[in-house]
Amino acid sequence: MPASGEPGGTPPVLVMAQLLGGFLISQALYAVARLDLATALLDGPRDVEDLAAGLECDAEMVRRLLRDLAGMGIFVDEGDDFYSVTPLGATLARGVPGSVRDLALSWMETHYAPFAGLVDTVRTGVPAATAYYGRPFFDWLASEPEQGRRFTGAMADISAGLKADLLRNYRLPEGATVADIGGADGSVSAQLVGDEPGRHVIVFDLPHVVSEVRAATGDRAAGRAEIVAGDFFESVPAADVYLLSAVLHDWDDEACARILGNIAAAAPAGARLVVVEMVLPEDGNQPHPARATDLIMMAILTGRERTPREYESLLSRAGFTVDRIVPGPSGNPFSVVEATLRA
Repeated sequence: MPASGEPGGTPPVLVMAQLLGGFLISQALYAVARLDLATALLDGPRDVEDLAAGLECDAEMVRRLLRDLAGMGIFVDEGDDFYSVTPLGATLARGVPGSVRDLALSWMETHYAPFAGLVDTVRTGVPAATAYYGRPFFDWLASEPEQGRRFTGAMADISAGLKADLLRNYRLPEGATVADIGGADGSVSAQLVGDEPGRHVIVFDLPHVVSEVRAATGDRAAGRAEIVAGDFFESVPAADVYLLSAVLHDWDDEACARILGNIAAAAPAGARLVVVEMVLPEDGNQPHPARATDLIMMAILTGRERTPREYESLLSRAGFTVDRIVPGPSGNPFSVVEATLRA
C-alpha cells in the first residue's frame, strides 16, 4: 500500500478505517479457527453446502465468511460454490506444521475482551486484564486449566515457527548445564541442544505448567530434560547457561530485576545468559512487529518490549554484561541477546 499523502497513495481516511476495522478481521479469523473451517479444507476443495453440514453451521454464513476471507488470501473461490484453503489459511488448521490455531483461540478468548479497557490502562497504568479478571493475568490463567493449556500451546506455536527459524543456525554458549527458565514444554531448549547429548537440560516452570507437561510427556520434557517446578521470583536452579525465551518482556523492570537477581545468585561467575525476545529498534519511527506486542504487554501484563539500550541497562543492573545481540533472519522479528555474569 503506497504511503498516505503521496501521489497515488491510499487516502488517510481509508487507511485509518482499515486500521480501526482490525477487530473485524481478527474475529473472522477466530471463527475460522474455532469452527475448524481451515482444518476441514486441508484435503482439498469442498462444496459449501457439504462443508457447512459437516461442521453443523449455517451454509449461507459459511459461504459469506469464505467469500470475504478469500479476498484476503485465506481461502480460494474455486467456482461452482467450491472453496479451498491457502497455505496462509492453513495456519489456522489443527495439527499442521506452522499452525497458529492455539494462538488464535488464546488471543481471542483471553485477550480480546480485556483490550476494551486499554483506555483505562493508559489513564491509570493498571493492565486492562487485571481490571477485567480481577487479578493479574497469569494468576487468572493458573486457575483456568483449559486456557492455560491453550496458552502454552500458543507459545509453542510461536516457538515452532518464528523462534525455530531464528534458532535453526544458532548455537548456545558452552556450558554443561542449561536451565530453560519459564521453559513450559521445553521445545526451545530441545531445539538448541538436540544434537548435544552431553548437556544436562533443566526445564523450569510453575507447578501447574510442569504438571501439564508431565501429563503430556512423562517425567522428561522434549526427550531428556529434567523438569523442575518452582517460581523464578523465589529461586532458580544452578546452571552454566540460562535461557529466557519470551520471559522478560512479560514483566516490568522491577520484576525482571528479581528474576535476573535470582539467576545471578544461583549462577557461577562467568555464567552465560541467553535472552530470546523481539528487540525494538532504537529508531522510534521504524515499523516492527514488537510494537504490536508491546500493546499486548500494556493491556494484559505489566511487561514491555525493549530496545537494545534498554536490555543493556536492565541486564547490567543485575550484574550481566551484554556480549552481543544476534538478529533473526530477514523478516523474523526475534533476536538473541547474549550476556555474561560479571565476577
